[in-house]
Amino acid sequence: METLQRPTPSLRLALLPCALLIGLIVLNVSLFGDSASSGPNQIALLLCGILVAILGHLYLGLRYREVETRAIKSIVLAMEAMLILLIVGALIGLWILSGIVPTMIYYGIKILTPVIFLPVVCIVCSIVSLSVGSSWSTMGTVGIALLGIGRALGFPDPLVAGAIISGAYFGDKMSPLSDTTNLAPGIAGSELFTHVRHMLYTTIPSYTITLLLFSGISLFYKPAEFNINSVQVILSGIESMFSINWLLLLIPLLIIILAARGMSALPALTLGALLGGAAALLFQPARFMAADGTLMVWHERYILLVMTAYNGFVLESGQESLDSLLSQGGLSGMYDTISLILSAMFFGGAMEATGLMQRISAAILHHVRGAASLITATIGTTILVNIFLAEQYLAIVLTGRMYRLEYRNRNLDARNLSRALEDGGTLTSVLVPWNTCGAFAASVLGVSTFSYLPFCFFNLLSPPIAVLLASLHIGIKEMAPEAPPEAVDA
Repeated sequence: METLQRPTPSLRLALLPCALLIGLIVLNVSLFGDSASSGPNQIALLLCGILVAILGHLYLGLRYREVETRAIKSIVLAMEAMLILLIVGALIGLWILSGIVPTMIYYGIKILTPVIFLPVVCIVCSIVSLSVGSSWSTMGTVGIALLGIGRALGFPDPLVAGAIISGAYFGDKMSPLSDTTNLAPGIAGSELFTHVRHMLYTTIPSYTITLLLFSGISLFYKPAEFNINSVQVILSGIESMFSINWLLLLIPLLIIILAARGMSALPALTLGALLGGAAALLFQPARFMAADGTLMVWHERYILLVMTAYNGFVLESGQESLDSLLSQGGLSGMYDTISLILSAMFFGGAMEATGLMQRISAAILHHVRGAASLITATIGTTILVNIFLAEQYLAIVLTGRMYRLEYRNRNLDARNLSRALEDGGTLTSVLVPWNTCGAFAASVLGVSTFSYLPFCFFNLLSPPIAVLLASLHIGIKEMAPEAPPEAVDA
């Protein structure tokens, strides 16, 4: 989004709305806890966005209406994310009704044990995400089943969510099918597979440490709620409430294959939701029985499917643990998340339209002295954009544009910039509650961002490891000397 023609704002003016937003967010979290993103944070972001537009009018001479209009237009960048959220909500409800999620949980509990659970979760999500190129699709499909298995085995939801997100973002970062993996080298001016290979410098140590941490936790952690009897109760409950059939697993497998072959997330997930509805009619006939024991007429079955897609699935088995495990999903359950994204994009759009975000970045660039500090500044800027503009694509695009010339002036190859954009922009987006990625993960997994954040080891480790390697001048590539022009025969 282009900024308006305006005088350069002062750094103090640029930091004012950021400081206010952080203050309000901290206040909301302290007062509302995990419910802070169900209303209070939306209000904080809207107020701060309006404040930015007013400051642009009063101190920079911009027309308030024009700043507001450009801020609203920035919301278009998040429209696909919000549509995917709605579809994922419907998919989760229908996949539970159809028995897909219960079947995945049922077989997962039988196969997995607490001793190997967390590293296996991370590896499985890594493989799926590498295959489909999407952390969102991974979290919204196998992620919800793995979370259910972890709960049955007695692991806290935030810990399991951290393993899911770490694996999902490993694949999102490294897969050639991922949009961010293609976007970063495109903005920086490097080549896709050169970019992927160059990311191994920071990815291998971060991922190795992540797997070691999850292995250590799984090995020594004794789930307080785990005992074989409680697991058997859950397995028996699933068997009594759903028809378990391995054929149901073909639906998520098909969606993974279609995504891996290049189908966009929105049509792939929509197909998955429709197949879930069809599977419910075929495999779970008991769910479509009327009060008198006869099969519902066609329009009653249609109503049940539509309302499950909209409001989610509600299980009433009489077992509290099983009911909480399988009462999830629904398009309407995503509304809080969508309002958070809308508010965040409005604030971020106003910050960019008035030039306040660019002023903060310029202040950072002023202190850059060498390659290490330039990479540190790049990663730091992507984190700031993720926080204040609330969108990982903006973090990659804006930061890449800001620093591309600086890398060239310092004789640093473009692959250094593209890797830094991924280490900071892609991986930290899910750690911000009001960022589109953080809001999606919290909504789909049902775990607040600040709860799962400490356990997203891969996402937390990658930026500091990238800075450390840069300071040691490891994995820093200088620009190749230009080839001399070919001699022309006389």
